[in-house]
Amino acid sequence: MASPAPASRPTETLEARSRARLGQGLPLPGRGDTLGRWRALAAIGAEDLALAKVLEAHHDALAILAELDAGPPPPGTLLAVWAAEGPESTVTLREGPGGPRLTGRKPWCSGARFVDAALLAVREGEQRQLVLVDLRQPGVRVPPSGWDAVGMSAIESGPVDFESVPCRRIGAPGAYLARPGFWHGGAGVAACWLGAAIAIAQRMADPARVERDPHLAAALGRVDMALGAAAALLRELAARIDADPGEPHLREVVRLRSVVERAGHDVLDAAARTMGPGPLCLDREHAQRCADLSVFVRQSHADRDWAALGREAAMREAPSRWAL
Repeated sequence: MASPAPASRPTETLEARSRARLGQGLPLPGRGDTLGRWRALAAIGAEDLALAKVLEAHHDALAILAELDAGPPPPGTLLAVWAAEGPESTVTLREGPGGPRLTGRKPWCSGARFVDAALLAVREGEQRQLVLVDLRQPGVRVPPSGWDAVGMSAIESGPVDFESVPCRRIGAPGAYLARPGFWHGGAGVAACWLGAAIAIAQRMADPARVERDPHLAAALGRVDMALGAAAALLRELAARIDADPGEPHLREVVRLRSVVERAGHDVLDAAARTMGPGPLCLDREHAQRCADLSVFVRQSHADRDWAALGREAAMREAPSRWAL
């Protein structure tokens, strides 16, 4: 009798599903259909947040390359964007034989075991330079990460080590953060969060149950207010970006991300309180989506963003603070 085939690792399945979507292009932000882009990202987020994590980064990388006039990668290339900093980040850029080379460790590299290339924000002297690096070449090593997550378990985000790895500079020093699209891309991440929150909320919207359960009806009303406000902000900001793509719309992006984050937490709380432990224990897809959302929204800067919004609001003249 043949032995059963070994179970596929989650990342293997995720890689296959990600590559299957590479031909499905998205509108670039600020080119007239930003809302269409965000609707597509929200739909992927509703389907699977790990998949959304991979594909949002891939499409963000394509938008960055376009904004910095760098040209697209070869067809079929799966891209990532690794810009996280911190004490573990030691990667630096120096001139070497034949051009610039990367050496050191970059933390929080989502999808490192299967993406083809990545955009990295790295230090070059006192500057921060964006580079594009092919990960299928000598000198790139993905060490064990200790990734033991429950939420976002399928998309390992561990370190990558580089040892004199050739790369290509993208844009001028500082251009990655200075471009308006840096903030526009942050709003795209919030669209993924919103899609997952809506998918969770759909489980609550059973007409028969809502009719006979006033507590569920009230909770669904609370969810409707939160998700409706978040969706309205996404639509409004998409229109603003398309009307004025040269502006970062920083305040509006930070506000949007904060509102979507709070909406996500409201949905998670309301769903758990009204549906009880059953779906979390017996419905793997629902339970995984809830766990994934609780982790993914931590890309928000939380109270730091709220404080920034508060300081900015206090500095404005009273009539302009929340004008209709």
